[in-house]
Formats: sequence, structure tokens, C-alpha cells
Amino acid sequence: MKLFKRNPFGHILLLKKWVIRILGVMTHQRYKRFNKLEIEGSEIIRNLPENNVLFVSNHQTYFADVVAMFHVFNASLKGRDDSIRNLGYLWQPKLNFYYIAAAETMKKSFFTKIMAYAGSISVERTWRSEGKDVNRKVKFSDISNIGKALDDGWVITFPQGTTTPWKPLRKGTAHIIKKYKPVVVPVVIDGFRRSFDKKGLRIKKKGILQSMVIKEPLEIDYEEESFDAIIEKLEYAIEQHPSFLKVIPKEELLAYEEENQARRYSAKN
Repeated sequence: MKLFKRNPFGHILLLKKWVIRILGVMTHQRYKRFNKLEIEGSEIIRNLPENNVLFVSNHQTYFADVVAMFHVFNASLKGRDDSIRNLGYLWQPKLNFYYIAAAETMKKSFFTKIMAYAGSISVERTWRSEGKDVNRKVKFSDISNIGKALDDGWVITFPQGTTTPWKPLRKGTAHIIKKYKPVVVPVVIDGFRRSFDKKGLRIKKKGILQSMVIKEPLEIDYEEESFDAIIEKLEYAIEQHPSFLKVIPKEELLAYEEENQARRYSAKN
């Protein structure tokens, strides 16, 4: 029956639509009232094809980043210019919209399972598991699922695989780009780390200016460019190349280091 139409991952689209609507209503004021979200590049979203689009972004919290993108991308598709005013844009949200997330994160609680239903492509991390460093092979089913999502619509990925800034990008993203040849759209976010806790669920501080810049699609030679060349291009595009450290204010670097020390202390105790 059309009422129970499913996406390629078996999710009932009507249920997914209501999950997105409810989460959207619950989170809208986080970007509109308590903290302001400054947006740039809405017109780029409206000019993208219906499928095979890969958004590549830096990462600051587990969930606040991707939820903001759900708001911004849907608002842009409904004609908002760099704005998420008037929640009506979520009445008919884009349903072929996915994001890549660590499987262990998406299984932790009832809430994360709901978030997963909104569009998660859960993958097994090859370098980290349950807070410990590991070294395991990539699951071919994970790569296949990403390809399936790209074939159906849009996918967001955070290639650093961590919320810690300026970490190296994982080469798996370059493999996905060369294999599936998507339109690659860089997104640069800022302010989420200061306004939310690490999970992106609790508002840590109000009155913070958050920003999201959607850049023009990258020009990539899928056949000739090496994996390393693509990774370097992505690092510059999402402003996570080591050279950007030279222009980061010293007080901001100290704040990151203090945050990391607090996290390490908490993990030990």
C-alpha cells in the first residue's frame, strides 16, 4: 500500500516524515531563539540534483550539527533564503536525506534509535570502538549502504569521524567519492561546540552565534585524482587543513585544549 511505502532501508516513509516533523518542532528554537543560526548558501541547495549528492562537513557535536542541516536544507528547498523562519518547511520534508553515523552511537538509547529512523546510515568505525582504539577492516555492507543512500538521495558525512577539530580526514570518504562519483558539497559549521554539549542535546550556553556555510560543489576528477589529493581538497574545503590552525585565535585553541583535558579526565574517572 502507498500509505506504508518504504525507503531502500525498510523505513516507513510516513513514520519517518512524522519523526522529522516532531524533532523539527522540538529543536527549532535552539537555532532561532536561544542561539542564532547564520546561514550562507541556501541557493546552492536549490540547484542540486535529486540524488547522488554527498555533503562533507566538519563536526562539532553528535546531533546538533546534523539536526541543523535538516532544518537548513529543508528550509532552503522551500524557498527560504538563508533563513529557517516559519516551520512550515517541515510539513513535507525531504525524505531521501541521510547522514552517516557510528553504529555504536545510534544504538545507545531510545532517543538515538529515533534519530536513526530520521535518516541514519549506521557504520562500524574501523579505528575506534567503545572508547578504545581498534584496527579492523571496513565492512563492505557499510560501503554498499552508503551507495544505496546516494542512489536514493542526499547523504551527509563527517569525514573526520570525531568532534575534535583539525583531525585528519578518513580516506574512506575519498573511496566513496571515487566509487560512486557524487556531487560533493562542502559545508562549514561553527559555534555548535560553544552552544551545545558534546552530544548536542543540552544547551550549554545561550546567545551564541552559530554559522553554517554551504559552498559550491567541488570540481573532482573521479578517475585521475588520487585518494590523497581528494582528501587534501576536502580538508581545505571544510577548513580543517592543518594550515588553518595558523589563523585560529589563541584563546580558541586554549579552549579546545581545556575541553579535551576535561574529557580525558572524565573518561579516566
